[in-house]
Amino acid sequence: MRSHNPSPWRLPAPSGSWPAVLARNFLVWRKLAIPSLVGNIAEPLIWLVAFGYGMGSLVGQVVYNGQPVPYLLFLASGSVCMSAMNAATFEALYSAFSRMHVQKTWDGILNAPVNLDAVVLAEMLWAAFKSLFAVTSILLVMLALGISHSPKLLLAWPILFATGVTFSCLALIFNALAKGYDFFTYYFTLFLTPMMFLSGVFFPLDSMPAWVATLAQGLPLTHAVALVRPLFMDQWPSQPLLHLTVLGLTAAVAFWLALALTRRRFAR
Repeated sequence: MRSHNPSPWRLPAPSGSWPAVLARNFLVWRKLAIPSLVGNIAEPLIWLVAFGYGMGSLVGQVVYNGQPVPYLLFLASGSVCMSAMNAATFEALYSAFSRMHVQKTWDGILNAPVNLDAVVLAEMLWAAFKSLFAVTSILLVMLALGISHSPKLLLAWPILFATGVTFSCLALIFNALAKGYDFFTYYFTLFLTPMMFLSGVFFPLDSMPAWVATLAQGLPLTHAVALVRPLFMDQWPSQPLLHLTVLGLTAAVAFWLALALTRRRFAR
């Protein structure tokens, strides 16, 4: 049931029924799982082919941490993080908004013994899990292409899941503010697209102006790439605690803000 607490900024208190909401989303998605996965992996694979093989044949190698690295490997390790970001964002924006505002699915769920906090938590986790499904498929394709065979890639899965959690929390903020699907264009144009090009996905950060590299350190995608890229190269990331802390703090603050804004929206 909906909470009557007047403060939308109280701490999260999801009811124990959130796994049922998560299971509900999975059962609905299962009917369209294959088309959904194809849509999620097609774009990053196009980026990989166009830039990795196309531009990679011209660039050859880039310098990363003082060592020459094949551009295809450099791009693949960044694009898989970008894919986790995009998959989680699309689910937490378009699909969640459809369930919340258009289809009124959230209203139906709230008639059961489920509070709004549990619904938002389930939506966040579902978007993160769905992004993990997508990047798993992409990683399998990369392994099949022989881009990397590092056993350390097993550690990329929890990092990519954490990346999905972070970006699903950020997307849910805009989901709570949106009045229609057109609103999401601002988020993609002004936030996600610049982040893709400033976070070291396509180009080494040390090849950019110093002020751009400094600005990039405040972007969550930068820290996800910094954790995953060395694993592709069979290396350990430097300062892993710093990168994980940035992702964790960003997710925690964004989730609290998204939940507060969603509570305020439903209280109107």
